[in-house]
Amino acid sequence: MSEPASISSGIAKRYATALFEITKEANAIPALEADVDALDAALLESGDFRDLISSPVYSRDQQSRAIGSIASKMGLGQVLSNTLQLMGSKRRLFVLPQMVTELRALIAEAKGEVSAEVVSARPLSDAQRKALATALKQNAGKDVKINASVDESLIGGLIVKLGSKMIDTSIRARLSALQNTMKEVG
Repeated sequence: MSEPASISSGIAKRYATALFEITKEANAIPALEADVDALDAALLESGDFRDLISSPVYSRDQQSRAIGSIASKMGLGQVLSNTLQLMGSKRRLFVLPQMVTELRALIAEAKGEVSAEVVSARPLSDAQRKALATALKQNAGKDVKINASVDESLIGGLIVKLGSKMIDTSIRARLSALQNTMKEVG
């Protein structure tokens, strides 16, 4: 891991741990989970939001006020809202995507489940999600929460990341392996 990425993940982990512990003491983990889902959706859907958290053009004060206003409009909890404003005033909003990932992991651990990142060529149906969750539960021994995304370049198949394990059954990976095998022969 490169040094800047390591620093970012360290910052994100500290904020996520502090936020999670405060929320845990208040017995508000389900509310935090809903807020994290909303925040993650906003990060995925809004380019302006991503620009706000990563652009050096905005001052500390502007970032802090803007994120406070956004949190209020989204109806985020007070603890998360205060944390986001603090991050804005300290110029730490750039770690927000990593913090969301850390929070998801902490919440899943508290609930006794594990998260699986699943990338597919097409959106998974509800039946496919249930079947995949059941298969992964047998492998992990815990309930599995699936975070699905779509990458059409896979052509077909899935890429599943469960903890430190990665299973790549995509057609793109198989074609690449076949191509490498053919290079070795010829």
